[in-house]
Amino acid sequence: MGGVMIRGRNSTAMAVRKPDGTINISNRPLATLYKGKWRDIPLIRGIIALIESVVLGTGALMDSAQIITEDEDEKITPGMMWGSVILGVVLAVALFFVLPLLIVRFFDTFIPSAIVSNLIEGVVRILFFIIYLVLIGRMQDIREIFAYHGAEHMSVNAYEAGAPLEVDSVKKYSTAHTRCGTSFLLVVLVIAIVVFALLGRPSIWISIMWRIILIPVIAAISYELIKFEANYSRNRFVHWMLTPGLWLQAMTTRKPSDSQLEVAITAMRKALETDGIILPGNPAPPH
Repeated sequence: MGGVMIRGRNSTAMAVRKPDGTINISNRPLATLYKGKWRDIPLIRGIIALIESVVLGTGALMDSAQIITEDEDEKITPGMMWGSVILGVVLAVALFFVLPLLIVRFFDTFIPSAIVSNLIEGVVRILFFIIYLVLIGRMQDIREIFAYHGAEHMSVNAYEAGAPLEVDSVKKYSTAHTRCGTSFLLVVLVIAIVVFALLGRPSIWISIMWRIILIPVIAAISYELIKFEANYSRNRFVHWMLTPGLWLQAMTTRKPSDSQLEVAITAMRKALETDGIILPGNPAPPH
């Protein structure tokens, strides 16, 4: 909220624009689970990355919310934030995994095979996801979050290109990035079609159970695919595979203002500083 979090090798760095216009900078060390030997094991690392995203993301939301509302009487408590996250996860599973199944099963007597049924379910799931992005993208608060999302990508792209981490330099880079969470979610939805097709067409309750239980497995497979695509993004075929995810990012990122870019750059500099990386022409962030 109102800022950017960058994950470094050993810690996370967060920069948030306070109501008075200044930038609050903080960092937290990563737990051993997120950087230990388990993080190098294929498939296992995908499940760990999923846990990491939820835990670190929720922590960043809580911290940023406290910073933004520090001068207000009403505070957002950790219980309120975690309650919102749990409710969001439940609603996401219901909307993107259970509801498409129920809709397709209603018409199952007209569908010739289990493979076709699962394919249609997958298409409905992806359509729900796109419609969801379109609707939330109309909310002003979400539009601001998407702008910071774009600023984050631009800062990462600039750093990876070896460009100076300055507003005038970073603003030349794209708001899309191959390792974006939006692309990851799209891969999850596509991999889910394949995985669920292998299960056939069991009873509705067993189908719902498998769609919940197999989410970590699907996330693990999707993580490996995203990692492969990022490592070989210059290959023409792999680039073609990445294209739908990059297109979808146009819905979850926006061109940021210079002020928002400054926040993202500050977070990036802090992450580099914490990892002991100080680039020429990139001064350490103010304390």
